[in-house]
Amino acid sequence: MPSDTSHWRRPAQHFPLFPHLAIVPALLAVATAISLFAHSDVNAALLWSQCHARSVLPALSRVPVLGTPACFLVSFFHAALDSFRSKAVISVILGFVGSLLTVSTVESARRVNAKNPVVSMPTLPWMVFNLVGGALVWQLVIAPAFILGAKAWPAPENRNKNNRRPAAAGDGHGDGDGEEGRGEHEHDAAVRVDEGRRVAQAEVIAIPLAVTLGYYVPSAWMLAATSPAAIGAWLFFPVYVSLARQSVRYLLTRMGRFRSGRPTIHLESHAWSLAAVYAVPILCSLLAHGFMIGNLTRGDDRKELTRSAVQFIEIDFQFIGLTFLYWVFVEVGWRAPLAIVGSSVLLGPGAGTALGWLYREKLITSGLNLQLSNPVEEEEEEEEGVVQNEDEERGRRGQADEQTPLIR
Repeated sequence: MPSDTSHWRRPAQHFPLFPHLAIVPALLAVATAISLFAHSDVNAALLWSQCHARSVLPALSRVPVLGTPACFLVSFFHAALDSFRSKAVISVILGFVGSLLTVSTVESARRVNAKNPVVSMPTLPWMVFNLVGGALVWQLVIAPAFILGAKAWPAPENRNKNNRRPAAAGDGHGDGDGEEGRGEHEHDAAVRVDEGRRVAQAEVIAIPLAVTLGYYVPSAWMLAATSPAAIGAWLFFPVYVSLARQSVRYLLTRMGRFRSGRPTIHLESHAWSLAAVYAVPILCSLLAHGFMIGNLTRGDDRKELTRSAVQFIEIDFQFIGLTFLYWVFVEVGWRAPLAIVGSSVLLGPGAGTALGWLYREKLITSGLNLQLSNPVEEEEEEEEGVVQNEDEERGRRGQADEQTPLIR
């Protein structure tokens, strides 16, 4: 039986998604809606009315049906970027989003997530998040999908120590059929999950190129230009990332090195592959974090509308961060969220997310390695030890019998 603390190592393996594990994301969604409503003001309503009246961005606002919401979204981000301080704040948030996008894309490339449509096909959820839903998409769609996938991982704490079989009543050794079958089942499950966490070698090149070209380049353009055109183009970055990734992967699979059997690797076992995938998110987060710290030495130059828009965005992403921490806690326990918080304070939330995700993978791998030891071999060694101990005991009894006189 698992110890009491094992429930908090990997809650996904001990509690059902509905309603137990889904309660916290649902409460966070309610809290997000309440907080956004409480901090909303007349500025957002005025901006919407201006777009509806076609007095702002007339070329965009005159588009049938979608003109007013598109105008409002672009104008909202334009107002949020209308100061030096707000650019520093938004750059930190963009660094965080870039890391989330990177880890989401990496997970979509793992074969173990192929049957999970939200994880394996992230473009649509990301588009809904960026254009409409915000934090609510993470709380009600993305995080539950990842938690549901994590429930399929084998739980090493469910096994008895050293795979020992319980002795049956009236039997000195016990048949152990149930425990042996369970051990073999867990071993097979661990093998499937371990193999499923591999990614194609082409993804090591395709993912960082796609995220860099499809997300970081439009983000840098938006921060530098702060024009409606740059903002409007940036809003569709999930589509750019998907198209770039598919294009690069298609070209690489036509090359000799990647064509033969489409080889796969454990991404976390190769230092150069890790550097290729996570270097840009970590570097961009460090730059944004330094930009923000340097900007704090200057005065706040935000206007009322800018301050209102940035506050709205900050609240949304604070709840996304809380949802992300809960999601990782449910998957691997409390140590990875603690690492994310600590490294985020020092290096920025983007770098903290990437480094914490790597630590999450280390915890997953260590858990799987416990299951990958062959339970049959371990039990054979145990039985050999028991037989050896019995032989020694018989030998000692035999010597005592020879020295004991037959007649006293």
